[in-house]
Amino acid sequence: MEAAIAQQQSNHGDEVALVRAFNRFYTARLGVLEQRLMDSPFSLTEARILYELAHRDSPTAKEIGTELRLDPGYLSRIIQGFADDGLLKRSPSPADRRQHLLTLTAKGRAAYAKLERSSQNEVTAMLSGLPPGERTRLTAAMSTIQGLLGAGSAPPPILRSPRPGDIGWVVQSHGAFYAAEYGFDASFEALVAEIAGQFLASQDPGRERCWIAEYDGAQAGSLFLVRDSDDVAKLRLLLVTPQARGHQLGRKLIEEAIGFARHCGYRKVTLWTQSILTAARRIYQDAGFQRVAAEPHRSFGQDLIGETWELSL
Repeated sequence: MEAAIAQQQSNHGDEVALVRAFNRFYTARLGVLEQRLMDSPFSLTEARILYELAHRDSPTAKEIGTELRLDPGYLSRIIQGFADDGLLKRSPSPADRRQHLLTLTAKGRAAYAKLERSSQNEVTAMLSGLPPGERTRLTAAMSTIQGLLGAGSAPPPILRSPRPGDIGWVVQSHGAFYAAEYGFDASFEALVAEIAGQFLASQDPGRERCWIAEYDGAQAGSLFLVRDSDDVAKLRLLLVTPQARGHQLGRKLIEEAIGFARHCGYRKVTLWTQSILTAARRIYQDAGFQRVAAEPHRSFGQDLIGETWELSL
């Protein structure tokens, strides 16, 4: 019995050593041991707080502190620093006057977008050194680690580039969703297939991109940004599946696309939508888009009002 216990303790010791070695390797690989994250003015903790502010709907400091398990005093100092730098604004919470709702300002959103692009580029560079099969193994292993250590909770939604089969999923999902929700006929699916096929055939990777939202290991949404002219980009095929609603995926997709458009040097982003798509229209409006035209038309077997929206960058 004592020998078995000793062997078990030895095994645990080996496992602990392996986990600690992995932690040292991975933190060094991502550069999080530096005082500032990816040559930004923010520490790792500050960057995580910015992420929460960008992806939550006017949270309180208490909510962020609970999520990140931060000391309230330490968090308060960081929040105050963000406010002093003009990165966020505070307003009293209607539910609890002792708490304040925190919202990023335009300057704060720009700072987060720059940090997000740097992070995206950093990880893209890391993954680009691996063949496709190895990248799949790596991300699957990461999902496994997150699932095992997350007490069975689903991992947070992610935005990624399309993989083989994803574009077909975009076409099928649009066709099925809009037929079920709005009665669109097969001509709509044909239009989606045409847009997606054109993207696959002639994408300019430097100025055009498709994002696939993934939640709990499955496709959950999509968005394309394509070139309309040298100065104008066009958003197309925004979709969030009903199963993934409630995670701000639509807003995250739009924010990612706007950041990419700015990075590419576009001066304007435009899109065409329908007046009946109230949830999507609200997302566009919150992101700063303005409706510039509306026109009745008969398409997809329905009488619709098409709308053109624009955002100046």
